[in-house]
Amino acid sequence: MEYEDKAGRPSRPPSPRQNVRKNLDFEPLSTTALILEDRPANLPAKPAEEAQKHRQQYEEMVVQAKKRELKEAQRRKKQLEERCKVEESIGNAVLTWNNEILPNWETMWCSRKVRDLWWQGIPPSVRGKVWSLAIGNELNITHELFDICLARAKERWRSLSSGGSDVESEDAGFSAADKEASLELIKLDISRTFPNLCIFQQGGPYHDMLHSILGAYTCYRPDVGYVQGMSFIAAVLILNLDTADAFIAFSNLLNKPCQMAFFRVDHGLMLTYFAAFEVFFEENLPKLFAHFKKNNLTPDIYLIDWIFTLYSKSLPLDLACRIWDVFCRDGEEFLFRTALGILKLFEDILTRMDFIHSAQFLTRLPEDLPADEVFAAISAVQMQSRNKKWAQVLAALQKDSREMEKGSPSLRH
Repeated sequence: MEYEDKAGRPSRPPSPRQNVRKNLDFEPLSTTALILEDRPANLPAKPAEEAQKHRQQYEEMVVQAKKRELKEAQRRKKQLEERCKVEESIGNAVLTWNNEILPNWETMWCSRKVRDLWWQGIPPSVRGKVWSLAIGNELNITHELFDICLARAKERWRSLSSGGSDVESEDAGFSAADKEASLELIKLDISRTFPNLCIFQQGGPYHDMLHSILGAYTCYRPDVGYVQGMSFIAAVLILNLDTADAFIAFSNLLNKPCQMAFFRVDHGLMLTYFAAFEVFFEENLPKLFAHFKKNNLTPDIYLIDWIFTLYSKSLPLDLACRIWDVFCRDGEEFLFRTALGILKLFEDILTRMDFIHSAQFLTRLPEDLPADEVFAAISAVQMQSRNKKWAQVLAALQKDSREMEKGSPSLRH
């Protein structure tokens, strides 16, 4: 009966919100209103000093908000200008590569102008062509040879899938004559290759291409077979070249002395490379070198993964491709120069770390490394020790290593 109107019709009880509003002489529309509006009639009025203070606070809020908006607009404008500048630079570089350098490769590739342009990064649209030319084809591999090796790999896969070979029993170590059994191991590694991209996973657009190149290589070089790390190198090539051309570049790249030493696990030669690296490490970063020595942090702990995958697993892909650009130009020396650049970039951090934290940091580098900072650090590295360049130091160490094997103590570790 309490909520029936005069006509006898039942009415809905007022909502709690309505009750609240009845008790207020005003309804604030915003926080601005709370600052600027006068107090309700049932409350004491604001003192003039407090009202003035509130108005000043509000005006300061407005000024600060406008400053933030202006700053954000300027940031977006600057970002857009920088992007346009980069795109224009890339466009100009593409024209230079296509119209001037590539048609006259033999006479221009080693010129100062091209080397400077090379250092800035090769435009993605011409990167594959430049890599192919820079890596070369000393092995004289043809598209037909790739087709033959691929057909042999597919035959081997069919044999393995039908139970023709007990791969697991051979996993411990293949004979030189039967390294092709490592074909089965490829399947395990393909899914681990750039997993965030998904393009190399089962069903992805590049899965079969990666499988084909790695399989064909194990048949082309059964004495080497498949080694972990190869999948990353092949994947980077696939992103920039057609399948057959990627196979040609891949095979020639792995045939380089440094890659062959690592992928064939030539311990003696690998130690020589590490020793050469340490010569330049001590020359460029004596404080960090001493710190690593004190903590027994040897180069193999971090260098092996970097060299095996040519940094494609350790660095952001776009940065790794820029490393590849100069590596194709300068050869193995640049791989070790890059390593010193990374150590230089993080020298202050690493000198404060113990063995465990240093090893963890170097085996899992930050994912947001700015390319310009990395290349600035690399450019500051001097690849010369006592007037000897990398190739000379490496050759001298190899000579001393051979003499030691013959009984000479001339090589001091």
